[in-house]
Amino acid sequence: MNYIKLEISAANEALQNIAVALLSENGYDGFETTENFVYTYIDEDNYSEHLVKKVLQPFQLTFTASVIEQQNWNEVWESNFEPVIVDDFVGVRANFHAPIQQVQHEIIITPKMSFGTGHHATTFTVMQLMQEIDFKNKSVIDFGTGTGILAILAEKLGATEILAIDNDAWCIENSIENIQTNFCKNIQIKKADTASTEKKYDIVIANINKNIILDNLVFLHKACKENSTIILSGLLTSDEKEIIEKTSKFQWQHITTKEKNNWIALKFIVKTYGV
Repeated sequence: MNYIKLEISAANEALQNIAVALLSENGYDGFETTENFVYTYIDEDNYSEHLVKKVLQPFQLTFTASVIEQQNWNEVWESNFEPVIVDDFVGVRANFHAPIQQVQHEIIITPKMSFGTGHHATTFTVMQLMQEIDFKNKSVIDFGTGTGILAILAEKLGATEILAIDNDAWCIENSIENIQTNFCKNIQIKKADTASTEKKYDIVIANINKNIILDNLVFLHKACKENSTIILSGLLTSDEKEIIEKTSKFQWQHITTKEKNNWIALKFIVKTYGV
């Protein structure tokens, strides 16, 4: 399966945020921003030039589209992917990099088209929040697992039961590869469109986007035990007020927010467990 890469010309942060918000609501993922551009991807079968023009043209945003072939993705990443270090907590590298010294945990990720290498601010801030949580002997659900990076980190932090969910076959394939590379034993992979599960978990992580999070709030709540910890990300700073308002109906207590490059990750404690 091929992917379409969009390059959107956006000369300031406000326009970049608009482009990300609009396209994330229409199936695009894996956003990267530079000084003057936003880059994002979608599988070729779901690409609509008409739709992209419709959502971007009112803001005078122009774009170009190019085809990214699956077999070329590793080569692209090998030429561009640099290690990521989150404080002295965790280092993320590809298998062709030298080991990262002086971090508590190291994760090896072979990124294909899957989202989640630690470079994006959402993954980075989720890992920062994970540093503050006790995972030892805990159960975890990771909704929108992408490369599996957060599920892998959860196991390295001591979690003994982890369910990693994604709806993309490429992500499932990639996450399995990364789980094996990191010698993880406690992660179960599930291909699904929602966070629906029969079990309840100590820690719930959803790093995906605002609309999918809102669509799955009931499922995420039902996956919680009393006093479960929840981390939500894939969100812009402008989303924070709405997310806190919607989650308060489930009696989620907002504890803290991490922000990086206008992206946020929010931590909650569930006071009334899911039923």
